[in-house]
Amino acid sequence: MAEAREHGRPSSRGGEGETEKIQSETRQDVIGNEAHDSEKGLGNRHSHGSGQYVQIDPALAGRIAENVDDFMTLVNEANEANERERDMKLSHAFKVYPKAIAWSMILSSCLIMEGFGTSIVGSYVSYPPFRDRFGTLAPNGDYQISASWQNGISGATNVGEIIGLQIAGVLCERWGYRWTILSALVGVTGFIFFPFFADSLAVFLVGELFQGMAWGVFQTMTVAYAAEVCPVPLRHYLTSYVNLCWIIGQFISAGVLAGLEGRQDEWGYKIPFSLQWIWPIPIAIGTYLAPESPWWCVRHDKKERAERSLKRLARSSGFSQRDADAAMALMIYTDEMEKQISQGTNYWDCFRGIDLRRTEIVCFMWLAQSMSGTAIGGLSSYFYQQAGISDADSFKLNWGQSGLNAVGTIASWFILNKVGRKSLVFGGMIIMFILLIITGFMGIHVPPSTAESWTAGTMVLLLSATANFSIGPVVYTIVSEVPSTRLRAKSIILARNAYNAINIAFVNVVSYRQLNPAEWNWGPKAAFFWAGTNAIFTAWIFFRLPETKGRTYAELDILFENKVPARKFASTKIQTLVEGTESAQKQQADRITSNVADVR
Repeated sequence: MAEAREHGRPSSRGGEGETEKIQSETRQDVIGNEAHDSEKGLGNRHSHGSGQYVQIDPALAGRIAENVDDFMTLVNEANEANERERDMKLSHAFKVYPKAIAWSMILSSCLIMEGFGTSIVGSYVSYPPFRDRFGTLAPNGDYQISASWQNGISGATNVGEIIGLQIAGVLCERWGYRWTILSALVGVTGFIFFPFFADSLAVFLVGELFQGMAWGVFQTMTVAYAAEVCPVPLRHYLTSYVNLCWIIGQFISAGVLAGLEGRQDEWGYKIPFSLQWIWPIPIAIGTYLAPESPWWCVRHDKKERAERSLKRLARSSGFSQRDADAAMALMIYTDEMEKQISQGTNYWDCFRGIDLRRTEIVCFMWLAQSMSGTAIGGLSSYFYQQAGISDADSFKLNWGQSGLNAVGTIASWFILNKVGRKSLVFGGMIIMFILLIITGFMGIHVPPSTAESWTAGTMVLLLSATANFSIGPVVYTIVSEVPSTRLRAKSIILARNAYNAINIAFVNVVSYRQLNPAEWNWGPKAAFFWAGTNAIFTAWIFFRLPETKGRTYAELDILFENKVPARKFASTKIQTLVEGTESAQKQQADRITSNVADVR
């Protein structure tokens, strides 16, 4: 049997006096809690006043007790850590965990590099030096990259990300988050040579395929790491910071492209690619020095290393040995609970039992982001040009859009904990729907007037800012909170691959053809189409997305295990982790007494 913790806990194999003490304390706790439960009419789920209460299934608690040496101490220390996290003030979290914040920010900066690279690729279809070098003459007299090549290049990037995500799922189980990220940083350093020296779109496409593999690793590992190194009050800041890193990369690339837009030689598009070599070395040094996720260490039975990581993530002045012991107990208890609910940790286990519902939520959240109308914002420079705005002004607007996106993400930090994840996402989707409808009406008149063109461009700016105030950053928080800790990385991989798959099979194919003057040439009217997809996923969010604000991972496990409906997640209460474990504590104490009697 696995030990509950390697130190800091009384042994269940102790002497007779200690055994009698454990048995006596356990029986007293059981009697008290059973009387308390009887007064309330407790089962696994019960009502008290206007709220609903849930607790761990006693049978599940019994199975956990069979796999640890001192279940009573484990569950009480786990409850202590759970209460500490749940009641922790934000100011206290910033004071105690500045190192966790710093390490998470360093690893998340991989997404600055990804945001920079993907933004350049998305903007090159409208970038004059690149169009003139690789494009063909369109009916309107401009050189254009054909829709087929646009789809092919963006599709190659998505395919590369899918491959990279799957590789990350295998490597992180063996190497951990840090070494998986380091391997991707080494790879992307070499892959940049492909687009930099490309003399044809085919070579450029191959380069984007390989770069996408590295970007796929960054998308998963950084989010999972951020979710596992910080307490509950900091979780939404560090997970949504991943989105801000992506926007920072976009902002830098937009500024670079705006500055080089007037340059017509090959360096007009080679310089932006060469700037990608700035990122890997400093990020790799920080990643090498960072502590591994303590949750990853616990899952792989490296408890001493997990405790060292915990202490490296917190300031010693605010994180005592008792706090470390309790935090270890909470992680072990949560891990054991998830082992009993779902034994496996492979991809197929994400679709079994209660994990199927969790997988649905994370996958549909990323699908909702892709189908909410952000496809227009992702091709904003191209959209502005097809709406009648000049090349120079389109890149300036794109740069301003990136700045607004950053402001939106930062603003979401101040409201997310007050209104909750679901309310912010739902409200953002409704506002985006309205903006899409307005944008569509600006394209009714062909060709649009100057006022109509700039109104459509302004609506796209607001659309992108709204997305990055709501679903943009919050999706990272939700997809990192909802999965079980044992399946977190694989669940995020499946969700991100659902996002990539819908982009390859649908979004990229449709969006480029909607805007390309040599194809469908819809212009601003394309917004009507995305308003329809937005409405479908807004309805799903209303009925299926649970509120996860302020929940520890152990509490989320209990809520999902009790099959609490999405609409009741916010109002359902879990008083303590001890509730539901009383009979398991009593049974273990009885076994200890019986074993001691047999020894006699």
